[in-house]
Amino acid sequence: MSKKTFYTFALVTLIGGLGAFIVWHWYTPKPHPNAQNTLGDLQHCKLYSGTPSEWPQDKQAGMVKIHGGEFQFGSTHGYPDEKPFGKTTVKGFWIDQTEVTNAQFQAFVKATGYVTEVEQEGGGAIFITPTEKELTERPNAWWKYVKGASWHTPEGLNSTISTRLNEPVVLVTQRDAETYAAWLGHELPTEQEWEYAAKANVEEDDDFTHADLEHHHDMHHQPEDAQGLPTANFWQGDFPLRNENTDHFAGRAPVGCFKPNPWGLYDMIGNVWEWTRDAYRGGHQPHGNGDPLASLKAEHTALFPQAQMVVKGGSYLCAANYCSRYRASARQPQEANLGTGHVGFRTVWHEP
Repeated sequence: MSKKTFYTFALVTLIGGLGAFIVWHWYTPKPHPNAQNTLGDLQHCKLYSGTPSEWPQDKQAGMVKIHGGEFQFGSTHGYPDEKPFGKTTVKGFWIDQTEVTNAQFQAFVKATGYVTEVEQEGGGAIFITPTEKELTERPNAWWKYVKGASWHTPEGLNSTISTRLNEPVVLVTQRDAETYAAWLGHELPTEQEWEYAAKANVEEDDDFTHADLEHHHDMHHQPEDAQGLPTANFWQGDFPLRNENTDHFAGRAPVGCFKPNPWGLYDMIGNVWEWTRDAYRGGHQPHGNGDPLASLKAEHTALFPQAQMVVKGGSYLCAANYCSRYRASARQPQEANLGTGHVGFRTVWHEP
């Protein structure tokens, strides 16, 4: 090879490599300077205060910039209402790394004096492990309407969030979530934005969002790693009577206790379902964990159900024997004005 040919080859290789680096750098999600980089394991999540550094003065603290792109919206391995209809294009946006925490929602309430719909209603639906006798007496016996349950008293009047500020806020309706988001100049994600961020450019159709993709290939497998350890907060055992707690949590976990997905987002599956701003218009599916609204009817509570909205990601109540919705494509209808103990949210921000 002549010197001229060699230098030409080297120059082309250098330019090609530089171009590839620029493309990689441009399309790799960019965490905000005040993003959470210390979460992702049981030790650090328990020490987390629940608020990102410099938040809320810096309204994008704790967020990741997601570049737009194309992805398969839905899954061929899920429930009928998840069937994909081809490639979908999503524009870029910023999204919270974690579910909104009790600490963040508390700061919002202190700043605005906001009263949630559940507080106005007087109670909400929470999960309580039923007895075998109760299971034979009424359907979905694990849901109980508890007077006094609210975002800051999540198990009822005698409970508190004082030691649980790093857990996701629950017992919030879609309007509560939207009001919080607007306070920061944010919005709730669309279902497509949420799912695009959860899948993180992973093309596998079984769409677990963590490190277990190569090991599982259908919706009935649990999100576990190669060693069989849970990679999300979900129900291990026979729902609703026996929870083995292999993931170390019988209920909601602090945010960020498990490894993030490839784009640096925590708990995109499991822990709590998350509100989107989209109405549910898919084929009717039974509620993944029964119908919390039934518990209100049993108490003769006059809560008029509003439109059903899409929630995403599954929760700590999803089990292989009952729900199997701890997947990025999983979707579920939830009454817009129904606050429950297994639904929270995260927000997005669109650059002007």
